Amino acid sequence: MSQLPQVTGARVLRALERAGFVIVCRTGSHTTLSHPSDRTRRATVPIHGSTPVKPGTLRAILAGARLSVDEFRALL
Repeated sequence: MSQLPQVTGARVLRALERAGFVIVCRTGSHTTLSHPSDRTRRATVPIHGSTPVKPGTLRAILAGARLSVDEFRALL
C-alpha cells in the first residue's frame, strides 16, 4: 500500500466527487458524501481551510468510501 498523501479537505472532496460520490449533507465545516449506486459507501470530510486532513482521518474517509490509497491518488 502506498503512503498517504497530505491533502486538504477541499481536495479530498473533489477527488471523491470524481469517484462518483455526491454531497448528501453539509453541517458546519463537515461535508457528508454518499455513492449513489451503493449507499453504504459514505464519507464525512472535514473542510478546515488550508489545513491538511490528518492521516488517521484520511484513512477513515478512504475506508468508508471503500477506496484504496492508490485509487485515491489517481483521483487527485
